[in-house]
Amino acid sequence: MSNPTAAMLVIGDEILSGRTRDGNTHYLAGELTRHGITLAEARVVPDAQPRIVAALNDLRSAHDHVFTSGGIGPTHDDITADAIAAAFGVTIGIRADAAALLQAHYDRSGLPFNEARQRMARIPDGATLIENPVSIAPGFTIGNVHVMAGVPNIFQAMVASVLPTLTGGAPLLSQSLRVNRGEGEIAGPFGALAAEYPDLSMGSYPFQLNGAHGTNLVIRGTDAAQISAAMTRLAALFPAQ
Repeated sequence: MSNPTAAMLVIGDEILSGRTRDGNTHYLAGELTRHGITLAEARVVPDAQPRIVAALNDLRSAHDHVFTSGGIGPTHDDITADAIAAAFGVTIGIRADAAALLQAHYDRSGLPFNEARQRMARIPDGATLIENPVSIAPGFTIGNVHVMAGVPNIFQAMVASVLPTLTGGAPLLSQSLRVNRGEGEIAGPFGALAAEYPDLSMGSYPFQLNGAHGTNLVIRGTDAAQISAAMTRLAALFPAQ
């Protein structure tokens, strides 16, 4: 049985403009791999509700889980929660439990729980809250969609809150072999080996070091014994130089 699949939807004009670098997809990929969930697709969309709704509906119909990052803060351009509600066809408003968490947080901080901050308590009907131990403002899960903040340390904390609730499969394992040959030299035999092991994923990644060209050959899969057998064959094809 194959592992569950997931998609990542990164939301924000700042990502598309190059002002902010997306590191959340990289982090999520590693965590999902260890949990036995395959990150099969990632998209980036602007702060535009029709674009968010269209991408979300496409992804949630194609994958077991969708993770979003960005757009759930207190400012006017934080429209992710509204877009999620629109995608699911549900209403959205300030929810008592989310508001209580934020009210207590700002009371402790000596800051007003003003109208802008109250926006972070707006949750689509039917959603469950995702704990945020960093800055309290919750994310939420609705259906198979997990909606999280874009700030990396908050996103990571929310991933840690959600992952234990998800059923994963076998963790993805990998082994690699570095050869001092270009891809053009190794492509034929490496491709033939890949054809012999259809349950494994094999990839080649060229590098240049001190003027010399080489290739890192990587074998991935969930069966450790099968990976080891393929690696033994691979090492025989390309003995150390």
